[in-house]
Amino acid sequence: MNAPKTHMRREIEEIPDATARLLDSSGAVLSEAGRGIRQHEPQFIVTVARGSSDHAATFMKYAVELTAGLAVASVGPSIASIYGTKLRLRGSACLAISQSGKSPDIVAMAEAAKAGGALTVAITNTADSPLARASDHAIDILAGPERSVAATKTFVNSAVAGLALMAHATGDTALLEALARLPEHFRKAIACDWMGLAGALEKRQSLFILGRGPSFAIASEAALKFKETCGMHAEAFSAAEVMHGPLALVGPDFPVLALAARDASEPSVAEAADALSGKGAPVFVTSGLATSAVRLPHVATGHPLTDPLPLIVSFYMFAEAFARHRGLDPDTPPNLRKVTETV
Repeated sequence: MNAPKTHMRREIEEIPDATARLLDSSGAVLSEAGRGIRQHEPQFIVTVARGSSDHAATFMKYAVELTAGLAVASVGPSIASIYGTKLRLRGSACLAISQSGKSPDIVAMAEAAKAGGALTVAITNTADSPLARASDHAIDILAGPERSVAATKTFVNSAVAGLALMAHATGDTALLEALARLPEHFRKAIACDWMGLAGALEKRQSLFILGRGPSFAIASEAALKFKETCGMHAEAFSAAEVMHGPLALVGPDFPVLALAARDASEPSVAEAADALSGKGAPVFVTSGLATSAVRLPHVATGHPLTDPLPLIVSFYMFAEAFARHRGLDPDTPPNLRKVTETV
């Protein structure tokens, strides 16, 4: 008899429908918020988030800088909640991301950003949350209830919402069309089997996860989920940075996962993967450009900004399966709970 599905597995499998729901039902709000950003004509963007939401914010940093040519900076929530500092943010837009929308420090920073002159946009899975009420525009990501401690569909929908927001702000119809195709790409990503990684991780203590550009944000999210669900250490690095100090750790007992997207960074990520493989490390990569690293199945979306997102869906599936392979319950990682409200 098959074991019952974990909440995490069910929620990963809900990602295609959750994304379609977001793009359909929150489309008008995303368009309005995008128009608001365009009319505000910000000179720069700031983001406010923690944990998985901060990885979505990092993904947005690259997307905004690549599409709108605006510099993006992450603002520490404690600047407002602990230190009480007032930032001068006139001429900016602030993107605050929180699944629950009620963490006091995130709300405080969004309120401070608005008081400092920023146009504020909340991305949250709780429509009537304090963060939504504190912001000029509030986008409900419509991911539905998420019971697993490890956020999956809320991360993906937050990233998709951010991309859609900027596509509307910049009038990028090609990106909007690519976003509309994502649900089908996510269904294919769910079917990608990465359990070939499992053997390389047996009796190992740590894992490097690499990316570059937008896929570095995906690598950061993957490393967090691996620690949460699989009880093993993982650390994300830029495929460029890993070739410096971190290279000292790489060898036969140090596995590496390189998350390459079909964008301008793919050749350099594949090159780094092959170079690390040459050091004797077991290296796995999502690119057909690699020659010695082991290639993993992946889904190409046809757009450089949407291409990294199916990679995290495939990784989520692997992390859930590998956690169970190790005899762990990915729904109940030790010492963690679903909502952390940081002051």
